[in-house]
Amino acid sequence: MKRGKKESKTVTEVKPEGQGFPGSERKMPETVPVLPVRDVVVYPFMILPLFVGREKSIRAVEGALSRDRLIILVAQRSAEVEDPSPEEIHAVGTVVMVMRVLKMPDGRVKVLVQGLARARIMEFLRKEPHFEARIVEILDDAVPTMGVELEALIRTVKEQVSKSASLGKQISPDILVIINNLDHPGRLADLVASNLHLEVEQGVEILEITNPVERLQRISDFLLKELEVLEVQQRIQGQAKEEMDKTQREYYLREQLRAIQKELGETDERQQEIEEFSEKVEKAKMPPQVAAEAKTQLNRLARMHPDAAEASVVRTYLEWLIELPWSKHTRDKVKIQRAQKILDEDHYNLEKVKERIVEYLAVRKLKKKMKSPILCFVGPPGVGKTSLGRSIARALGRKFVRISLGGVRDEAEIRGHRRTYIGALPGKIIQGIKTAGTNNPVYMMDEVDKVGADFRGDPSAALLEVLDPEQNVSFTDNYLAVPFDLSNVMFITTANMADPILPALKDRMEIISISGYTEEEKLHIARRYLIQRQLQENGISERRLQLTDEAVLKIIRGYTREAGLRNLEREIATICRKVAKEVAGGRKELTKVTLQNLHRFLGAPRYLPEPEQERDEVGVARGLAWTQAGGDIMYVEATVMKGKGQLSLTGHLGEVMKESAQAALSYARARASELQIKEDLFSKVDIHIHVPAGATPKDGPSAGITMATALISALTKVPVKRSVSMTGELTLRGKILPVGGIKEKVLAARRSGISTVLLPRKNDKDVQELPKTIRRGMHFVFVEQMDQVLTAALTKPVREKGRLGVTTAKSAKPVVTVH
Repeated sequence: MKRGKKESKTVTEVKPEGQGFPGSERKMPETVPVLPVRDVVVYPFMILPLFVGREKSIRAVEGALSRDRLIILVAQRSAEVEDPSPEEIHAVGTVVMVMRVLKMPDGRVKVLVQGLARARIMEFLRKEPHFEARIVEILDDAVPTMGVELEALIRTVKEQVSKSASLGKQISPDILVIINNLDHPGRLADLVASNLHLEVEQGVEILEITNPVERLQRISDFLLKELEVLEVQQRIQGQAKEEMDKTQREYYLREQLRAIQKELGETDERQQEIEEFSEKVEKAKMPPQVAAEAKTQLNRLARMHPDAAEASVVRTYLEWLIELPWSKHTRDKVKIQRAQKILDEDHYNLEKVKERIVEYLAVRKLKKKMKSPILCFVGPPGVGKTSLGRSIARALGRKFVRISLGGVRDEAEIRGHRRTYIGALPGKIIQGIKTAGTNNPVYMMDEVDKVGADFRGDPSAALLEVLDPEQNVSFTDNYLAVPFDLSNVMFITTANMADPILPALKDRMEIISISGYTEEEKLHIARRYLIQRQLQENGISERRLQLTDEAVLKIIRGYTREAGLRNLEREIATICRKVAKEVAGGRKELTKVTLQNLHRFLGAPRYLPEPEQERDEVGVARGLAWTQAGGDIMYVEATVMKGKGQLSLTGHLGEVMKESAQAALSYARARASELQIKEDLFSKVDIHIHVPAGATPKDGPSAGITMATALISALTKVPVKRSVSMTGELTLRGKILPVGGIKEKVLAARRSGISTVLLPRKNDKDVQELPKTIRRGMHFVFVEQMDQVLTAALTKPVREKGRLGVTTAKSAKPVVTVH
């Protein structure tokens, strides 16, 4: 049976005349049909409409009608069971009289029943065609005399019912009247229980209690819990209603304000905002796809409440779409001579870079639509990589945008955050485009080699799409979620080293190496740019301060050791500040800084020639090293002492450099007889190779011939020439392999006053590309074999004539080039 919607007034009570059957000359029959019901418990003296739909239940009703119209209603233990067994039915139920039967069009039967008495099923007599059972009536205990406690309990229950009704409990007014007029505790308990909508188990529990006072007390407990729930529910509904009333009030006032504004001829602010956005979207000249998205978001904004949180997000998004330069661009000033003049004015030398820029402009002049190149300037700090980007923008007549990628570890910094995040913004790329105000600026990305990766992604990988001319035509930022054309942007990146750059990213860029400056170039740049800038920044004129060329050269040699110009400019700034102090104190004479009085301004020189540089030393060779700050001189010391043939390496050396030392020792042992070294010497001595500046990490293969020269000098006791420096990788067969960083290393040799440089033969092409100012006065010795290195570096020969390696004494002579 399915319980249907209750008719009219839920449950009503029939006024009984006494205990048991009302009125009644009827007797409780011993056997009655059984009707299992779901989700409801029927109590005595109640009238209730029910819908009967199961075949077996309909047959039970028909069986009752054919006899004395009596049937027992018992609750199922589980409402989901369609055909319950006797074990799945509660034993205690209510015997009811079927008062009316109505057949429904869908085959169900609607019955109106009246509860008569409690009864217990003792046994099931049959299960088909319907349940029939033998029952025994359950009589209530005698009602005690009305005392103070019982009267208080009855009043409490009545008050609880009234309060429940006032808090929103659905109880019919007629039922409330009957409850207030009832004083019988058992009847009162049954009537209240039938209107409480208890769970089936709780309803059966009430039905089984035969003591009327105890039953009423149990009902009071249920009512108390119900009141607590109703009070909390009422409080929640009150809060919700208060918020709703506030919103409705604001809406009403806003509508009134809109009506007043309309009468006064004033425009609605919200409507005005939507119209302004619509006009701006039209003026922005967005691509069709972007314009469609902007209109979609604008329609969303128009439908939203102006104070909604989502409205501010949509408003900010629309502002970004409108402010981006979708169709704004600057016209290129493609004049080759003008561009060359600007580049020459802003930067001294850097001929290769200037030539590449002029080539780009020439192609741009001949072909209007072309893919912009992705240039990457690689060089030590302070050589002008960033300022070169500004000069390119000035030469092209474009806007200039610069961002620094150093330390960026979050991919969202490049691609932006999705709008679902609080405080989301576009990435640095789109932000830079908005700042420029045009879609074709010169976009410089500094320190691309210092981008890091962590759990938030790899920003280098995010740059792959940005810096690929084939893909950046439809770059999609996570915040915008619409493509933006970056193909007109000229991207320039800078790096101190090319090795840390992601290989796939490096493949997309054209690497242009910028080496350090020579002393002559630094002097020229200081005269042309640095001194003038520092005089202006410190508020003094050329009539107050003058630096001689000798003083500037002394600053370059004795106070700085760098490939760039930053420290040189700092030293010049120090001099300017000291002179500015004197001028502010009343000095009116010209201050001339010369070689003799330079120490007054800068103190003692920081870099002095070391004592070992002044004479030829045994076991000391000078190598040339490349660093991020440019080239440098690297001393390699070797010493021999009594021992057991162990090799010690110190000086914070890397794995590659340690392997070079092992290769040098193996070469010396293999050529011991040709080098006039006793073959048993290696088992009797320990060899220690040390590279000074032990706190500085060192690595790389280019110190191979330097270590071999120092080692062989220590073993043969033949000094190494103090005027010779060298670089090159050594193999076990004595061959010299080419290395990189030739310009920086040659510059380091010039700064240290070394005129002879030993280089691998295959590095000849690198020397030819050096400016004439660097090659002037230098002796370049090109070597292919280690014996050529020893011939040029040691003060006297150590080999037997014609027996060193596979070369003869004639072929072992190095090739010397003098510039």
